Amino acid sequence: MRRVSRGATALMLVAGLSGAGTTAWAAEPTREPTRTEPAAAADIAAELKAIPGMKVEERASTLPGHRWFWLSYRQPVDHRRPNGQWFEQRVLLQHRSADRPMVLYTSGYGTPTTMFRSEPTALVDGNQISVEYRYFTPSRPVPTDWTKDTIWQAATDEHRLIRALKKIYQGRWISTGGSKGGMTAVYHKRFYPNDVDGSVVYVAPHDVDNDEDSRYDRFFATVGTDDRCRAHIKSLAREFLKRRPAMLERFEAAAAENGWTFDILKTPDRAFENSVMDYEWGFWQYQLQSDCASLPALDASDDALYASLDAIAGLSFYTDQGLEPYIPYYYQAGTQLGWGKPQFTHLRPLLRYEDSYQPRTYVPRDIPMRFDKGRAMRDIDRWVRNHGSRLMFLYGENDPWGSERFRLGRGSRDSAVYEAPGMNHSGRLIDRLPAEQRARAVADLMRWAGTQQRAGILSTPADAEDPMLRQRPPL
Repeated sequence: MRRVSRGATALMLVAGLSGAGTTAWAAEPTREPTRTEPAAAADIAAELKAIPGMKVEERASTLPGHRWFWLSYRQPVDHRRPNGQWFEQRVLLQHRSADRPMVLYTSGYGTPTTMFRSEPTALVDGNQISVEYRYFTPSRPVPTDWTKDTIWQAATDEHRLIRALKKIYQGRWISTGGSKGGMTAVYHKRFYPNDVDGSVVYVAPHDVDNDEDSRYDRFFATVGTDDRCRAHIKSLAREFLKRRPAMLERFEAAAAENGWTFDILKTPDRAFENSVMDYEWGFWQYQLQSDCASLPALDASDDALYASLDAIAGLSFYTDQGLEPYIPYYYQAGTQLGWGKPQFTHLRPLLRYEDSYQPRTYVPRDIPMRFDKGRAMRDIDRWVRNHGSRLMFLYGENDPWGSERFRLGRGSRDSAVYEAPGMNHSGRLIDRLPAEQRARAVADLMRWAGTQQRAGILSTPADAEDPMLRQRPPL
């Protein structure tokens, strides 16, 4: 799947458990499991199956020295009413050894269904669980009560899962994630600060004041070191709108060929324009400044311009088929997380639907939404600045999402914020830091994980970029 656009970028933005393998359900839990000592010689699969509410399926591993388990853990839809409706949350486990650290990875969306090691996992040579965020398919309760798609409910999902797995993995735990996954790691740490021993948070925006987005405009006016590159990207976005009929002709043909529909955004024209508003953001999020040289000239053919818009903004995203999987995200953006909205002064008066660029547009109208006026994010901000500990924040210098970022305060302890020079929206930034900062970041992570760096390397060919950072709306 090619990468999609920012996916309402300025908005803060499936497979089932099938196939070969063994499957087992333990008895339904009547209370949360407590930590006990595992049998010394027990097989990991048997120990997993012994956890109440855990479904276990082992699959062929593609990482040497690891076993791979597809798990499904029963969670209450409302943790305040655990005797009510339940759903099955998908969790993928890469088992290295029960005596190695455990890394809890979350994308904040659906979970990747291929084996990969996050950067912290590779560094500590640990186990990894990839936890699917609630309400993303297939981890969605049916019928669906959208009011339970909140940051506290999701954090409590992780809390219950950690308590269950700590019966087996009794060593140190590290949480990590990129973009919305990084935000998810912070929210979990805020509500359950003792669940993990440290958090490595990549490219996570933090929208404390949803009405103040001028940092994004300042970013786009100054990003990079090449004025000509910035100007050319803005001019290309204008050119797409000037050639609207030619662009729409190609877009509508692609929609007919692929069966794309537009019930959510109503028309291909509105979907096309939302993609154009994504273009500048999408370039800096996914590309490097050096990629400016590969962009088409303003007088390039219609086909060349359409190809550039599609490659960077992902025209299929604003179809019904592109938006539907991310409704849980847009619901949260429009109720708790907030969303970024730059001023598109360089595109006026060519825009027709600028006001559509916000979360309410992307959530079907039969799902009620009400923004909490920033209360949730202000609470998170106060906790990070006054009480946060063992938090490592990493940002790319040229990533738009770093414009509104987490910041430490006088009460923050054993925490740091790093910025990788010239980098974009990447989930492997420790390796891109200047040498002194890289050494300090690695040392902190190893101390939190209670281990030592092995072989003096940060990654191996098996440790690719976080796959979810390029397979979803970019936050």
